Amino acid sequence: MKQGKRPTREQKKLLVKSGLNPNNWLIEKNLKHDHKLHLVHRETGTPRVVVV
Repeated sequence: MKQGKRPTREQKKLLVKSGLNPNNWLIEKNLKHDHKLHLVHRETGTPRVVVV
């Protein structure tokens, strides 16, 4: 599993629109061509995919 990175300002806006707290999530993959963000929770390690 890759390490997550902190979200950028634009990614934080997308997380807020999705109903997530950007302080709790790290970006694992940013698939621009598929319009998806693969996220990992900072504390629990739970994966999640957000469709942008």
